[in-house]
Parts: sequence; structure tokens; C-alpha cells
Amino acid sequence: MEMNDKIERLMEKANVTRAEAEAALEQTGGDLLDAIIYLERQGKVNGSAHSSFSTEYDQQAEYVRVKDKVEEQENSAPSFKKSFQRLFRALIRFIRSTSFRVNKGEENLISMPTLVFVLLLFFFWEFVAPAMIIALFFGIRYSFDGEEGAETANHILSRAGDFAQDVKNEFVQNDKETSDGE
Repeated sequence: MEMNDKIERLMEKANVTRAEAEAALEQTGGDLLDAIIYLERQGKVNGSAHSSFSTEYDQQAEYVRVKDKVEEQENSAPSFKKSFQRLFRALIRFIRSTSFRVNKGEENLISMPTLVFVLLLFFFWEFVAPAMIIALFFGIRYSFDGEEGAETANHILSRAGDFAQDVKNEFVQNDKETSDGE
């Protein structure tokens, strides 16, 4: 802040003349707060008769308003951390309340808690994931039973099964055409 700006600010805040503001800033090395204190000690501050200053948090209304504003913004605009926490809680709730099923046609081959399936997938993903993908080509379908969120997961699993079946049918048709053409 330039010296002229400090002088203007001190004149405004302390309600003193330009000469008094310049002298106070010169005396305090250009520090605005020290200049106000200097003028108060000399009795030259002509502010209102009833003014008080405090460093206590609760007495400063501006800070309370800022605090409320920050809380309002935190609640209205979800942060990455809060979004991740919500997603993680939903995932845990889903895992705890559903079971994983392996079906071939209408026959249920395997049914297990989703937690067991997740642990198998986590520890043996190198074997489980490829086996699941290959099984799709042999008419195996996967689904979840339980919570309402299972519908979305089941839709995705159903589309994966349909895709595998389409690829298989196309491969079989191409193979038939190739063998018929020979």
C-alpha cells in the first residue's frame, strides 16, 4: 500500500487531519495499525465516543458471517472428499446387502454373498476376471440380488452378456459361411 493510500485510510479510520495522519505514520515507520494506536494514545482519534475493538472470534460479526458462508458453501457444493465418502459408503452398503449369482439359462449355478465375490475378485483377479469373461461366451450370466442399486448393476451385466452372445453368434455365422463356401 502506498503512503498516500495509508494517509487517506488513516484519516478515514481515525478521523484526523492529513498533517496528523502523516506525522503518525512517520512516527510509526508507515505501519497503519501502529499509527492508529499512536494517535489513540495522544488522544487525537476523533472517532465515535462508543467504539470498541476485540480480537475475540465471537464478537466480530464479520468473521461469524464468513464462517457461516464457508459452512453454507461446504454444504451446497460437495467436495471431492465428500463425494468419494458418499460413493464409498454406498458401495459398502451395496456389498453388504446383496448376493452375487451365476446363472445358466434359468438355472442358478452359484449364489454367494457379494462380499465373498469381491474378495475372490480382489485376491484372484488374474483367474476370476478372465474366467468370467470366457464364461459369458458359454451362456453364463451374472446378476446381483438385493438392494435397489442392484438393478443398475444387473442392467450392465446383462448388456455384457448380450454383447458376448452377439460376438459368439457373429463368429459362428462367419464360421458357417466360411465352411459352406469351401
